[in-house]
Amino acid sequence: MALLVHLLAAAFGLGSWVAVNGLWVELPLIVNSLPEGWELPSFLTVIIQLANLGPLLVTLMHKLCPGRLNERAVIYFILSIGILSCILLVFFWDKTTIVAGEPHSTAFFVITFFLSFVDCTSSVTFLPFMMQLPAKYITTFFIGEGLSGFIPGVFALAQGVGMTKCVNSSQTLGNYTDEEVWSLQTEYLPPNFSTEVFFSFLAAMMCISMAAFVGLNRIPRTFELSTENLVPDTVGSVSSGLENPGAETDGEGKRSQREVEEKSRPLLVESHHSMYHTAYIYMLIVWINAVTNGLLPSVQTYSCMPYGKLAYHLSAALASVANPVACTIAMFFQNRSLIFLGILTMLGTGFGSYNMAMAAMSPCPLLRGSAVGEAIIVLSWLMFTGTLSYVKVMVGVILRDRSHSALVWCGAAAQMGSLVGSVTMFPLVNVYRLFKSGDFCNTQCPS
Repeated sequence: MALLVHLLAAAFGLGSWVAVNGLWVELPLIVNSLPEGWELPSFLTVIIQLANLGPLLVTLMHKLCPGRLNERAVIYFILSIGILSCILLVFFWDKTTIVAGEPHSTAFFVITFFLSFVDCTSSVTFLPFMMQLPAKYITTFFIGEGLSGFIPGVFALAQGVGMTKCVNSSQTLGNYTDEEVWSLQTEYLPPNFSTEVFFSFLAAMMCISMAAFVGLNRIPRTFELSTENLVPDTVGSVSSGLENPGAETDGEGKRSQREVEEKSRPLLVESHHSMYHTAYIYMLIVWINAVTNGLLPSVQTYSCMPYGKLAYHLSAALASVANPVACTIAMFFQNRSLIFLGILTMLGTGFGSYNMAMAAMSPCPLLRGSAVGEAIIVLSWLMFTGTLSYVKVMVGVILRDRSHSALVWCGAAAQMGSLVGSVTMFPLVNVYRLFKSGDFCNTQCPS
């Protein structure tokens, strides 16, 4: 039974960000087809953050009407929207309309908004729901959440997203001469299967997540919980199962429950209830999500594309491997030291700073045109994602041991950080145009 619950928890976590992660790993192919081009990622980051309306409403409901929000109904609702949106994406992702005299990917942006609404809202609904299960399953959930980037990444690798080659091309100069000039041009190779097939795959992943959620609500209530390290809500729900997680016993039962809580609840690094430690934890959440969901994704094209489409493709697809790997490491190596997590955050920020610097130097970053440069930028994105993913998981585990509301505010802080990061980058990319694009094959850089 425990193995089944682990599988269901992982499959449920898969639906948390699989749609948006799928869009990111497909970007190397999409940017060649949609009119926004290299600016497309910055548009997506803003649209994703506009979808924070969902987490905002959920958080306000928890604050203003505690205990009245039916989280199961909300999860069923958003997963249904996710499945429908993925299906619509199959048919309308490349449809454009004229806005302000220029073609724009209106349908793609609208559907992306609803997919983002699903994924953003999952941050404040999926984790609190997992509070009803024993503590060990939350790490499995995080592994599933990590797989929401890894599985689309592997599928994109099989697709051969955005592969290119440089070919000689000629063009005629002027209207009254037959003089031809030869130059290198980028030729995009066809993928192994279409974008429509990829989006159909995302819809299937959402259906798996829905099925897993149904399974978690229907599993037999026969957990062996006497030796589990559980939070109060779980201890109180042993006899009543997931359908009544808030049930408590009276008299001696209540005293026993408090004793189990005191013995089983893992301690934070001393000062468990310190206001300063709590503020520090939430600052980490805000910063990590600002850089991983807003600042860096907005400029990934500028950071990687100058090295070639292969570098962009690998950084988008392989960096997603770092997330589930970090979650798996967190399952066996749990270091709750806030000092250690702070050091990891600084290390991940250092890799992110290198990525940002290469984006600022586009279209002529360091070591452009060399295999070493390509390897460094891919590894930098891999380490950036991996180190900060580990911190995310450990922060989630720490807050999970505190209370249900701590996880709700964890999700809210994550979305606030993401919003700040994306809103900061959008004008820099699309208004002030501080980042420059270029063609890998014909861009001339100084020696």
